[in-house]
Amino acid sequence: MSGPGEGTAGAAPRRRGRPARSAGAEGPGARERILAAARTEFAERGYDKTSIRGIAKSAQVDPALVHHYFGTKEQVFGAAIEVTMEPALHLPDLLAQGADGIGERFARYFIGIWENPVSRASLLAVVRSAVTHDTAAKVLRGVVLRRMLERVAAELAVPEPRFRAELAASQLVGIAMLRYVIQVEPLASADTEEIVRMVAPTLQRYLTEA
Repeated sequence: MSGPGEGTAGAAPRRRGRPARSAGAEGPGARERILAAARTEFAERGYDKTSIRGIAKSAQVDPALVHHYFGTKEQVFGAAIEVTMEPALHLPDLLAQGADGIGERFARYFIGIWENPVSRASLLAVVRSAVTHDTAAKVLRGVVLRRMLERVAAELAVPEPRFRAELAASQLVGIAMLRYVIQVEPLASADTEEIVRMVAPTLQRYLTEA
């Protein structure tokens, strides 16, 4: 037989994934704390070794609250990627300045993000997770396609705009991999302006030439 307060008929069910208030620190800023903790956990441990429980412990909340706000670990990773890559996701906005010099603006903006030590550390963590885990790669690919490449392609007045946008991205990502991840010389220590000067014409051709 149920005790007092147990199995009461007509009691409203709690929203799925939300723990009782006594089970975790829900309060203002909980979502932001979870997201910050997720970024740190993924950066330090990689995708495979990061767990919802570990993120919750770092954020000082109940694991059910992580599920409530973000869902699965894959979805938490996606949210963390969006925050980490936010500067790079503004690349499509550079198209609003016109076609002239777009290659140089793209190169300078992208390299500038990687030259910033703060954003570089987070981006390195994302890239390393993506190249070592299929699920992480799929999530990163979805964010890049949805938030960046498709928006760039929509603004290009060239044949096969999606293909052109991907070619431009391949140039920039290749530079990031060799310069900042693998650190291949002489590219790793080359002057940023020299890199921009060499790469900009290729990006310009991809993005503007019919």
